[in-house]
Amino acid sequence: MTTTATIEDTIAAISTPPGEGGIGIVRLSGAKAVPLACSVFVSSSGRDPGTDRGRVFHGEIRDGNAVIDEVLLHIMRAPHSYTCEDVVEINAHGGPVPLHAILGLALRGGARLAGPGEFTKRAFLNGRIDLPQAESVIDRIQARTRAGLQAAAASANGALSRTIHEFSEALGSAKALIEAEVDFVEQDLPSLVTPALRERLETTLAGMEELLRTADAGRLYREGASVVIAGRPNAGKSSLFNALLRDHRAIVTAHPGTTRDILEEAINLKGIPVRVIDMAGLRETRDEIEQLGVNAARRALAQAGVVLYVVDASVPPDAEDAKLAAELRALDLPVALVLNKIDIGEATAARDRFAAEARISAKTGEGLTALEDELFRMLAGGVEVAPDQGMLTRLHQKESLRRAHEALERMLAGFDASPEFLALDLDEALRALGEITGQTTPDDVLERIFASFCIGK
Repeated sequence: MTTTATIEDTIAAISTPPGEGGIGIVRLSGAKAVPLACSVFVSSSGRDPGTDRGRVFHGEIRDGNAVIDEVLLHIMRAPHSYTCEDVVEINAHGGPVPLHAILGLALRGGARLAGPGEFTKRAFLNGRIDLPQAESVIDRIQARTRAGLQAAAASANGALSRTIHEFSEALGSAKALIEAEVDFVEQDLPSLVTPALRERLETTLAGMEELLRTADAGRLYREGASVVIAGRPNAGKSSLFNALLRDHRAIVTAHPGTTRDILEEAINLKGIPVRVIDMAGLRETRDEIEQLGVNAARRALAQAGVVLYVVDASVPPDAEDAKLAAELRALDLPVALVLNKIDIGEATAARDRFAAEARISAKTGEGLTALEDELFRMLAGGVEVAPDQGMLTRLHQKESLRRAHEALERMLAGFDASPEFLALDLDEALRALGEITGQTTPDDVLERIFASFCIGK
């Protein structure tokens, strides 16, 4: 018979990554965390963690008379802990055998295995942090650049939450005035729905629009992007790949068709983690191996965030260039035309226009910085956001704020309507804002958010 997991359970998990290390941590949280740990811990100094008000104890974890490991026992009492519950962290040697043995003792003693992100979920449910702060935990763990880490830290410090609360307070105050207008409609009182109120709400609407513009950049700091380098053979794609990496990763020769497989490396583009993908030149070929590379290249194009279309600027375009340009245009992706080999010369013939254009020499590095600036602009949608400011970093945040914005915009468009209708629009906007902070977030959305965490966090 299975039992339903509840927040009243004491949970346990290994909180350090799998593998071998100097230290490994088994974490427990819940009402039974301290007595359960005390039942398998023997202090080296005779101190009793259950009654001693100390926080750190040295000793051994034992299974009966058998010593499992020498450990440090850290006790954090509710509500002054990560979860606002009693928390015990057992610092043991970081090998899988001692850690799993200690976890096994905890589970035999009455704890259950924690689910993904359950410690952080309890911190959220117990009111220590709100939803953006909870999400910032996994963002810090998964950050791939310093800017991504700064963005997560800003969210953890409440930068986004404060902005959302400011919006909510403005809408809540307006709703109170509008409801008062309804309640006292029969009394001869001055109207509370005034031009000054409308002006304050328009300021809030503008603030929402400004925050919405951060969504693409915010998600990029967290999720990163993929950039595919495309072009005909011998246009200098692999040279550009190496130049962006500041390394000689791809083989470069004067013979066309050298690259047969997909090459992929990560770079830090102004704080955005970017996967740069080099691939076979796109052309018709009878070489079976090269054709496999061309097929793989076309599949990679379909997954791209931005395409860098590299052409040899020293020769005029021909029918094959026009055919490839049409193929790239049909992808409905942002494409930057990269005119390479300008150190050799530039043909004057007209070329197809794309979303952006850059003139470079992958060999000498000329124009490379300007290309990187243009690439950042294309990825971030033209919006530069300081990573330490409040920003939207997740799709559900953007969607909720978009609905709040629409409801407020609708309310302002019908500002002369009956106050009851104005209050309904404000209610909808407030619910949408509450989904961002976690106050009104549906349970299924919460489950999906915390399911993305690692076990033990």
